Parts: sequence; structure tokens; C-alpha cells
Amino acid sequence: MSVLTRDEAQNRARQLDVQRYTIDLDLTTGDENFDSRTVVHFTAKAAGDTFVEIKPAELRSVTLDGQPLDPARLTGNRLPLTGLTAGEHELRVDARMSYSRTGEGMHRFTDPSDGETYVYTQLFMDDVQRVFPAFDQPDLKAVFHLSVTAPESWTVLGNGVATHHGEGRWTCAPTPLLSTYLVAVAAGPWHSVRTEHAGLPFGIHCRRSLAPHLDADADELLDITRQCYDRYHEKFEEPYPFDSYDQAFVPEFNAGAMENPGLVTFRDEFVYRSAVTDTQRQTRAMVIAHEMAHMWFGDLVTLKWWDDIWLNESFAEYMGYQTLTEATRFTDTWTDFAIARKAWGYDADQRPSTHPVAPEPEAVPDTASAMLNFDGISYAKGASALRQLVTWLGDKDFLAGINTHFARHKFSNATLADFIDSLASATDRDVHGWAESWLRTTGVDTLTPTVTDTPGGWTLTVTRDGSRPHRIAVGAYDTDPIAPGTLVLRDRFETDVPHDGETPARPGRRPALVVLNDGDISYAKIRLDDTSWRTVLASLTGIPDALTRAVVWNAARDMVRDGELPPTVYLDAAREHLPREHDLAVVQGVLAFAAGRIADCYLPAEQRPAALATLTRICRDLLRRTEDGSDPGLRLTAVRHYIDAACQPEPIQEWLTEGSVPGGPELDPELRWRILRRLAVLGATDEPAIAVELKNDPSATGREGAARCRAALPTPEAKAAAWARLFNGDDLSNYLFAATAQGFWQPEQADLVREYVPRFYPEAVALAARRGPAIAEACGRYAFPAHAVDAEALQLGEACLAQPDILPALRRKLADQVDDLRRALRVRGM
Repeated sequence: MSVLTRDEAQNRARQLDVQRYTIDLDLTTGDENFDSRTVVHFTAKAAGDTFVEIKPAELRSVTLDGQPLDPARLTGNRLPLTGLTAGEHELRVDARMSYSRTGEGMHRFTDPSDGETYVYTQLFMDDVQRVFPAFDQPDLKAVFHLSVTAPESWTVLGNGVATHHGEGRWTCAPTPLLSTYLVAVAAGPWHSVRTEHAGLPFGIHCRRSLAPHLDADADELLDITRQCYDRYHEKFEEPYPFDSYDQAFVPEFNAGAMENPGLVTFRDEFVYRSAVTDTQRQTRAMVIAHEMAHMWFGDLVTLKWWDDIWLNESFAEYMGYQTLTEATRFTDTWTDFAIARKAWGYDADQRPSTHPVAPEPEAVPDTASAMLNFDGISYAKGASALRQLVTWLGDKDFLAGINTHFARHKFSNATLADFIDSLASATDRDVHGWAESWLRTTGVDTLTPTVTDTPGGWTLTVTRDGSRPHRIAVGAYDTDPIAPGTLVLRDRFETDVPHDGETPARPGRRPALVVLNDGDISYAKIRLDDTSWRTVLASLTGIPDALTRAVVWNAARDMVRDGELPPTVYLDAAREHLPREHDLAVVQGVLAFAAGRIADCYLPAEQRPAALATLTRICRDLLRRTEDGSDPGLRLTAVRHYIDAACQPEPIQEWLTEGSVPGGPELDPELRWRILRRLAVLGATDEPAIAVELKNDPSATGREGAARCRAALPTPEAKAAAWARLFNGDDLSNYLFAATAQGFWQPEQADLVREYVPRFYPEAVALAARRGPAIAEACGRYAFPAHAVDAEALQLGEACLAQPDILPALRRKLADQVDDLRRALRVRGM
């Protein structure tokens, strides 16, 4: 299939105006296909040729201005429209389209719990072509009229209010001007909770089998939605631009959520059927806030071309966290951002595949290259850059510039230059220079302090390895003389890096701890001076603010990754301080890095058992600390990580047999499958036990749990069967593919799966070519042999990347994984 190039999009935008699409979908024609009939009204500004995109199972008929076109003219996904005259035109297309099992286009899912079927669209970035014909680029906005025929028992949701006319016929209210990738429909026997707010219908929807779990959280979900909606209307002068606000939690969704106007779709793991921590609830709330921000950033004003992805994602990321902090009970969201989300950006920005937050247009020549930029840079780094911008510019001027931007470009498209011009209209500061320094550059700056004693005081000099200007806060902390191990904030002051002029002397003896970027308002790696590092090793948990502790833990994490701190020292610090840590996000972030990177990758195999023993000791201490029920989220986190790190099966087997952890919690489905997977890795369970568990939990999540467990069984037969399901057949859905891949590679089973490491690369390349970008991305993310940290594995990866014909989605994931492997080898060799 051809990808759309930027040059082609610019030419087509100069040539056409598109007024409206009238789309009629029939979802009653069978399990494999649906019918799609579309009328497109457009205007050619001058005589010439163009094309429309569609990916049909069968193209039945096409007429242009009443004249039939030969369907055989379709080449790949492009139908040529030649000899257009200047003026208005009408294109009619009748096609049979295929349902998807990979989360692309019109995804179809049958719930194993009750046999009910659901379909929904995911049309980003160019998958609208899998549902109806379109001039598929973001700057050819149009009005969409959508009609759907569905089974009579189904409910249909769309971008506009949907009306049921009987006999399975539904129409959705016409949309305002939208980009093609934002059209949405979801149909099935949804369970719905509806309300009204600010004069608009609001609704939340899920599969019927999840109804009790949605109902249990409905008040929380709707409260968060209302609070964010109201706060955005305090910030933005443009009102919410659509006629309703539905949120549908849909099965087997590839992303976290999608900002379809009026019908946001979320992965339905956000409908919690097992116990979760408050940090997980905060994450769900942040996604709600993030997607609602897109109603303005992305939907009302849309990027002109995909080089400006950051205008969508960085803003929604920043606004999601900030608005959640301002408007809801989740007031510490930036701590979670610092220790969990920001590392995503730091890691991506240090790989060969890094790119600017706002790349030059020429660096995004087509849709395939654009898709690769939906990463930690466009989200986490971009949001961090905006947080720094607000610190430098001031919130008042920042919001004034945003509101000018909305007023100038509503229901239209905009570029980086347009946005910077809007900001510049609200301030005297050089925002164009700021954008060049922050948005057009790559890499992570490193800030290093030098603390010098002076007569009667001390001075701080900050050395910058990098190029960006930073405004940071510096925290100066003293040891509490009354409470050893506790630190007290003496002073927090702002400074610019680089600093102009003399370095001022500060009164008093030098602090025990000096923290650069205290409050995490900039985007940079920081280092600690020797005295501060000794203080941290002794008193990290005694730092009074959780966000400052997150900044310090991130510094330790970066030092490990950069080969400046032995991984075992990080583990020792975690062993010393995590049992006394009270912030759940910090505990989760440190344990995740210690387990996923240090134990699994950065330490050689012979040191892994000791690392896992350290993790289980930390978890046992946390379990003892939470026996009184005072912190169920912390206790649940400790239980999860204890299970994952268990080296002996007996303790967790006893939990599974008893159905609970001593002192709680009782085992819900998530914990039962987690234990069973670990038992499978350790060779302490078998296929009959997995089958019994699946019989007790026949849900979609249960099927995924069983797939992980079966792939994790330590027998040649189990590995061969799992490999065949992954690479030899095409029947696994996106979620079952990911689950099987997650179970396959286990560090404890390195010898058993050694023969599969060289097989991975050629078979992954073939799979990606056969099944497309979504499975390619899942393959590179979940099926990569990350445990195989040796020179031979690195050579295999580098040889594969030297091949020319690799699907871009897979190439990017492999390039990142191979670079992480290269880094792991460096860390091991320090």
C-alpha cells in the first residue's frame, strides 16, 4: 500500500476543498466484512488529476459526477480521479470492507464471557481507508454525515448524538468540520451510564460483561470528566465545540485512548475488574483529562501535517497533568509524571532514533515516518518543554497565547509557526528563540553542580552539558539535628542556566544536600555533588517532598544508565529507603526500574538471583509495614512485585491455594493470573492448572492470562507451540499476540529459548510485512528477546537493521531495542 507523502498532501490541499462525506455503514453482513457506501462532495479549485484512498475487500462500484469508473483502476489503496474540471464534484463509492483483529480500522471483538460482539473504529493515522474512501490528510477537513445499520439489540455511538430509527437504523448528527482521522463509530450491546452536564449529554460505555465494574466507578469517572470540563472552560475562551461527550471503553484497543470528537475511545482495561492502586486511578484520570484537552488541541485546531504531532500530544499531555492537579483530588500528579512518564522521554531522547519535539517538515516526508514520532519525545519531553515554557513565560501570558491560537484557527489547521506567532502576540519575550532552542533540538542536557565553601557562606555553579537555556529551582536542604535521617528545606531559589554575571554567595554553611531542578520544572538530567550524594544515600527518604525525592531517584537512575553508578548501588539504596517511602508513585517507579532494567538486563545472569532476593526483601518489609491496612495501594504494589520476583514457588503457591495473601488482599483475577504466570516460569504449574484457571475466568482478560502462562511454561513443547502461534499463524488478535509474546522470553529460561534468538529477526521481518504496522509494533515491543544481553545478540540485531526492506514500524522498535541492548552491555561492562 502507498503511504501519503507531504508533497502529495500539499498538492492535493492546493487542488481541493472537501465539503462533506455522507457515509452509510451496514454492520449486519457477516462476521468478516461490512458494507460501506459513501458520497463525497468536493470542489476542484482547478482542472487536474487527483486520487482518493480506500482499502476494500471488494470495490463494487464507483461513480464520479454520475459517470461510472472502473473499480479495477484501484492500485493499492489509491483510486485515481483523472480529468477533473474546476468546480463541484460528487464521488460515490460502494465497497465491501474487512473487519480488523489488530485494532486498526473497524475492529471486531466477540466477548468470550457472554458471546456478545462489539465493533469500533480506530482511524488514526491513515486507517480511515479501511472503513470508507477519503481524501485522507488532516488539512482537508469536512462535515461528516454518518448512518449505520446494526443488529437491533445494539447501540450505535458516533461523533454526534446518535438517533435510533428502529430496525437497527441509526443516524449521527452531522459533525462540524473534522479531519478524516477523527471520525468515529462504536457499535454493540453497550452497557451505558448517561448524565447531562453544562447542557450537554455525557455518557460512559463498556461491554455488558464489565457492567458491574463500570457502575462501581461511574461516579468517579463522571466526576473527573465534569471537573476537567469545567476547568478547561475556565482556561479556554472557546467553548467545547461538539454536541455531546461520550467515553467508550473498548476491547483490544492499541493505544491508551483516542481523542475522537464527542466519542473518546479508551482501552477497556481502564474499567477495573480487579483491585488497583490510587496511582492507577490517577493514571486513568490523567488520560481522561488528556483526551478532553484534545477537543481543543487537535480537534478544534488540528495540525496541518504530521510534523506538528507535538501540537496535539505535548499540549494534551501537559494540560492533562496540570488540569488534573488543579481540578481534582489528584493533586500530586507531577510526581508520577516525573518518575514514571518522564523517563520515557529521557530514554527516547538518548537513542539514535531521537528527533526534535517539533521536527522540520522535511524530516517527516510521509505518513509512515510520522507514525514513528508518537513516542516519549512527542508526549513526555514535549510536555516537559511546555512546563518549562510556562515557568519562563508565566501562566497568564501562556493562556493568552493559547486562546489567541484557538480564535485564529478554530475548525481549521495550524503549524508550529502559527502557534509561536500566537504566543508572541501575548508577550514581549523571544518565544521564537525559545522554540528554536527547545523544540528544534534533540538530546538531553545534563546539569552538574559545584558547591564551594566561602568565608561565611557558599556558592553554587551549575555546569551545563548541552545547549538549551533552563530556568530551574534549586533546593538547599539541611540535616535535622533533632531527627537524624530527616532533611529540612533551608531555601529554594530559582536560577537561570547558563547564568549571566557573578555567582552570588549564599549565607550560612554549605547545605547537606543541593538538588538542581527541584520541583522538576525543566527537562534535564541532573547530577549530585559528592556531599549531596552521601546525604542521599543516608537520608533519601528524609527529603520532605515526594517530587524532590522523585528528582533524586531519577538522578540515580540516569547515573546507572550512563554507567556512572553500579546497578547494585541503586539496589542497595532501594533496599535501604523504599521500606520507609510513603509516596506510591515513587515506590512503583523505583521497583519497576530495579526489576525491569537492573535485575532483568543490567546485571549478569549469575547476579540476578541476588537482585531478586533484594526485591523480595523490600516487598516483605512493605508488607509488614502495611499489615494494619493503612495503605492498601502500597500493599498491593508490594504483593505484585513480590510475586514477580519470587525465586521459590512455595510461598506464592500457598497464596494461590488459600486464595489470599496472609493479612490481605484476597486474590482477584489479576493476582491469580500473575501468580500462575510466575509459577509457570519457575516450572511449578502445568497446562491442566492453566485450563482450570481459564475455566474459572473465561473472560477476555482470562484468555490473555492463559496465553501468557502457556507461553511461559519451561518445556520445549510449550515454547514451540507459542512460537508457532506468534510467527506461523495470523489468527491471534493484537492483545493475544502481545500476551503470548510477554510469556515467551524469560531470563530464567535463557538456555531453553537460546535457539529462538537468531530466529526472531527474520521471522519478525516477515511477520511485519504480512500483518502490518500494529502487529509489527507489538512484535518489536513484546516479542523482542530483551533478556539476551550479549555481543552475539547485538550483532544479530545490527545485521537485521542493515537490511533495507523492513516495515518502518518494526524498524523503529528494533532500532530502539537494539540500542537498549547496546546500553545494557555498556552498563554490564562498567
